[in-house]
Amino acid sequence: MIEFILNNKTIKTKLPPGMTVLDFIRYEQNLKGTKIGCREGDCGACTILVGEIKNNQLNYRSMTSCLMPLGNVQGKHIVSVEGINMDELNPIQQAIVNEGGTQCGFCTVGFVMSLVGFCLTEKETNYENAIAAMDGNICRCTGYKSLERAAALITDQLNSRKENDTINWLIEHKFIPPYFSEIPKRLSAFVKVEDNSSQPTKIKLGGGTDLYVQKHDSMVHAEIDFIFDNDQLKGIAQKDNLIYIGASSTVEDLRSSKLMNKHFPLLQKHLKLISSTPIRNMATLAGNFVNASPIGDMTIFFLALNAGLILDDNGIKRNVLLKDFYKGYKQIDKSAEEIIESIYIEVPKPNSLFNFEKISKRTHLDIASVNSAMSIEVEGTKIKSIHIAVGGVFAFPLYLNKTVEHLKGKEISTAPILSANEILQSEIAPISDARGYADYKRLLARQLFFAHFVELLPEKINVDEFFQNEIA
Repeated sequence: MIEFILNNKTIKTKLPPGMTVLDFIRYEQNLKGTKIGCREGDCGACTILVGEIKNNQLNYRSMTSCLMPLGNVQGKHIVSVEGINMDELNPIQQAIVNEGGTQCGFCTVGFVMSLVGFCLTEKETNYENAIAAMDGNICRCTGYKSLERAAALITDQLNSRKENDTINWLIEHKFIPPYFSEIPKRLSAFVKVEDNSSQPTKIKLGGGTDLYVQKHDSMVHAEIDFIFDNDQLKGIAQKDNLIYIGASSTVEDLRSSKLMNKHFPLLQKHLKLISSTPIRNMATLAGNFVNASPIGDMTIFFLALNAGLILDDNGIKRNVLLKDFYKGYKQIDKSAEEIIESIYIEVPKPNSLFNFEKISKRTHLDIASVNSAMSIEVEGTKIKSIHIAVGGVFAFPLYLNKTVEHLKGKEISTAPILSANEILQSEIAPISDARGYADYKRLLARQLFFAHFVELLPEKINVDEFFQNEIA
C-alpha cells in the first residue's frame, strides 16, 4: 500500500509502484492539467511539486512526473496544477496572463508549476533564481520573453516576503491555497515504510531519470527495490580528510551542500551545466555512475576528484576507485548483489583547483558531445598532483592515466601541456555519432583540456600558444 497526499486528497493505492506518477495523476485521478510530452524529462510539461519533511521542515522541489515512480512518493505531498487552483488566478497565473506568456499553451502548466516551486523555496528571491527555476521547461517559443517578464513581476511581489514564514505568507497573498498550512501535520501522520525485501532479482531504483527513459513500459510491473529515500544512502559529511556522500544523494543535494560549496567555490557554475532543476532534484549520483554512460556528467566530475566507491553486499563491503569501476561499454565492477553505499573524495588541499567543462547543443537539458573535468594541486610553479577525466571519446567515462602521469611534477607552462595533449589524443578513441564526428570530438577534447588551464591558471601559461597549435 502506497500512501501520500495528492493536492488536498489523501491517497492510498495498491497499484503497481512502478507506475509513473504522471500516469497515476492523469489516468487514475483524471487530473489532465499535467501534460504528457516527451516522457524523457526534457519538455517539462509534466512538472509537479514534491513536498517532504526534512529536518522537521517541509521542503518542496519541482520534479518531472513522467520519470517518477509511485514507489518514490510514499509519505510525500504531490502537487499538480489542480492543487494550486483557487477561485481566482493566483499571482503567478495572473502575471503570465497579463504578459501574454503563452503560445500554444501546452507547456504553460509546467512553467506555472516551476514558478510556484521557486516561490516555495528558501532560495533568495531574485530574478536570476526565478529564470533558473524554469530551466526544466524546454519551450522557447515566441512567448518565452513574456514568461521572463512574468517571472520578473513575480520576483518583485516576493520581495516583501518575511524570512522563515514562506508558506503562510504565500497563503496570505493567495499564491497557494490555504490547505497547504495543514500539510506538515498531515505528512507527519504517515508511517515511514521500510522495504526490507531487497533481492538480487529486484531492480535497484534511485531517481528513475535513466531507467524510465530507457524502459518506461517494462518498469511498471517490474520488481523494484526503491532506494531513493533510504536514509542510510543519504547525506554529505566530512570525516577527517575525506568527504563521504551517500549514494542516493541527488545532484541538487550536492549543489545545495554547504560543505561542498565551501571546498568547491565554482560548484554552482559547474552544476548549472548539468541537466535542469527538476532532474537535478531527482537524479542520484550512484545512478549516474552505475548507468556507465560514456558522457555521464557526474561520473566525469567525480573521476577528476579521484573518487572512491564503497560497495555493499548485505554487509560485506569493499572499496573500489571510480577510475577502476569501468571495464568496458556498460560493464562495471559490481555484482548484481552489490549496491553503491557511498562515494568518498579527499578534502581539497588549500593549493588545489578544480574545473568542469561541457560542450552540448544547448546549455540546459542536454547530453554532452564531450565533457571534461580536472583537479590539480600546485606547488610553486610545478604540478604536484593532477587528475583528468573526459567523456564522449571512449566506450566508457575515461580517466586519462597516461596524460596524468606525464604531467605530474612538470612545470606549469605551455610546452608540457601541449605535449600532454599528444598523449591525451593517443588515449581517447572517439566514434562518429549523433553528437558529432570523431575528429570533431578530438578537437573538443583538446580544447576542453586547454580550457582547464586557461580557467584555473591563466597567469602561468601563454593562452595564445595553446590555440595557435593544430591538433596532432
